Amino acid sequence: MTDDSAIAAVAALDDEWRRRMYGFIRGARRPVTRDEAAAEVGISRKLAAFHLDKLVDAGLLRARYEHLGGVRRVGRTPKVYEPTDTEVRVNIPERRHEILARILMDAVLTEGAGETAREAAVRVAGQRGAELGTAVRERLKPGRLGAERALTLTRQLLTEQGFEPDRDRPLCLRLRNCPFHPLAGAAPELVCGLNHAYLHGMLTGLGADTVQAVLAPKAGECCVELRSAPG
Repeated sequence: MTDDSAIAAVAALDDEWRRRMYGFIRGARRPVTRDEAAAEVGISRKLAAFHLDKLVDAGLLRARYEHLGGVRRVGRTPKVYEPTDTEVRVNIPERRHEILARILMDAVLTEGAGETAREAAVRVAGQRGAELGTAVRERLKPGRLGAERALTLTRQLLTEQGFEPDRDRPLCLRLRNCPFHPLAGAAPELVCGLNHAYLHGMLTGLGADTVQAVLAPKAGECCVELRSAPG
């Protein structure tokens, strides 16, 4: 990505509606129409078209005309949008390096006797995840969580955390984005272990014992997925 194109991408995402529509289209994992994008952010179709075309001009989206669902209808073929392969270095996809930095800092400050630095970091990662899950549980008071309800809640929470969760199969959330990239690529065993502990702690704090965090590395995605727990 050239300096000029990077500047254009950053400028395009300076608008809240464009950021929200871009995030929605990235998370959809399929072509999205103007009507869908407009409904997502609560603006008119005409205004949505203006902002979507700005994202296309900035190289963040590509557009084409396509009949969706394999059904041809009378009238104009709808224009659809999908993300390009461009990665903008302004947290698009979202990065949360501050979470990792705080975990490592707290691990250094609280490392106990007989505890290795890695063990301390894993412990702190679990604690931070549990604090997050507990806060959400106290706010929502969801009661006993079955697997389906637990995955729905965790999907909302992980969307806010930048993981881009996707229900790619029943009772399973695949996390399409690693908020700790590219650090995970530099030290995968360490960072993925901390990520796993963080998400396991989040489920514990949320009281979602019907769901488990499982290490399932996949190129270009988060190393953890959430599945319905056995039994």
